[in-house]
Amino acid sequence: MLLLHNVDPAWQPEETASALDGVEQLADALRQEGHPVVTVCLKNADLPAALRPFGTDSHIVFNWCEELPGMPRSEAHVVKILESMNFVYTGSTPEVLTLSWDKSAVKRLLQRSGIPTPRWRLYFSAEKDDWQSFPAIVKPAFEHCSIGITTEAVVLNPVELRERILFVQKVFHQPALVEDFIDGREFHVTLWGNGRVSMLPPAEMDFSSFDNVCDRLCTFDSKFSPGSVHFEKIELRIPALLDGPLYERLRETSVQAYRVLGCRDYARIDLRLRDGIFYVLDINPNADFSPDTSMVYAAETVGLTYGALGSHLANLAAQRHPLFCGEVGIGTFWSHP
Repeated sequence: MLLLHNVDPAWQPEETASALDGVEQLADALRQEGHPVVTVCLKNADLPAALRPFGTDSHIVFNWCEELPGMPRSEAHVVKILESMNFVYTGSTPEVLTLSWDKSAVKRLLQRSGIPTPRWRLYFSAEKDDWQSFPAIVKPAFEHCSIGITTEAVVLNPVELRERILFVQKVFHQPALVEDFIDGREFHVTLWGNGRVSMLPPAEMDFSSFDNVCDRLCTFDSKFSPGSVHFEKIELRIPALLDGPLYERLRETSVQAYRVLGCRDYARIDLRLRDGIFYVLDINPNADFSPDTSMVYAAETVGLTYGALGSHLANLAAQRHPLFCGEVGIGTFWSHP
């Protein structure tokens, strides 16, 4: 197995060290499951050169490459190259990854499929209109990883709305997506599988430490800034406490969203609950696989180690390999129940 990952020369030394440490943790965990693993570190945009020494007949790519170094938002281009070289890889297709970056396109797809998502509008300028649903949240229309999401992203009146739209357009040079802010319980749901889709125990992001509505959200700091208020005070609860009917409604909505986008192998669905309805906030194909993520914690609650989780995803990809597809559960690609 080739564990493909990227390191960008523009990163700070501590960022590079953290990324490399994470890769070694995953590689070691996969080796403990019996997988021969070669790490392939992509340090520039020439992915074909990095993969040329390896044969497609004897390798599956565990794709942990977020982008081609120096090329922002090139996640889909990575898998286009993998396909052009005939590599079998974990995770979603180029078409799905491209679509997932376009928040308004995803929301239109959800709406056409009858899947609840917060009321929204795309703004190319801060023109005055009839938006009167407050609180609202203002996001860059083409970003991932909560980029641009701070407490100031939640606005309470038309003046704040206009100011935040202008901020997004000036700083991120892209349209602003405005949504009805669902001030309710938030859940992160990990799904995996193709054909038959399974749900790991859902995680709840507990905002009960915050009285201010503008604080009750997952900001960029909550994910990437240890010591920040949101990083320290948002509690991750796995499994989330849900009664039977709510649990089933959460599962059904999440699986519908997974299928509608066309996710493959695995994804994380972010949802909020209000008045008995689960609203899909975001769909994350190829979700972060780091050891400290809700996906990994959810797997641990059902007895799956980090390596076992990775092995399961590798086995899903192996089903698409012409030589390994009949051997899942035997030898190199051992399948967990």
